[in-house]
Amino acid sequence: MYIQVVGYPTEGDTIMPTAVKEYDTRIDMKKRVTIRGAQYENYHVYEYENGKIMLEPRILVAPFEVSKNTLGMMDSAMLNLKKGKASKPVDLSLFTGK
Repeated sequence: MYIQVVGYPTEGDTIMPTAVKEYDTRIDMKKRVTIRGAQYENYHVYEYENGKIMLEPRILVAPFEVSKNTLGMMDSAMLNLKKGKASKPVDLSLFTGK
């Protein structure tokens, strides 16, 4: 995380928080970098034109799940459609602008 400073000390300077660890690493043959003692499994990567790379920890959450009831309703709707039980076509041209 960077902190943007406006005004003093120098307008537009970026100040980084104090480092807890500092070490040198290198890119292996498969273009990977090892992070020692990483606290997170997932990171968002920022690559800058000057070669700087910044990693921001990410915690991934499960995507929105559809309930069993909704899946059942969707299945029965598809069965009805296959049997020909369907409403008349709906004109959506009002929403598409055509």
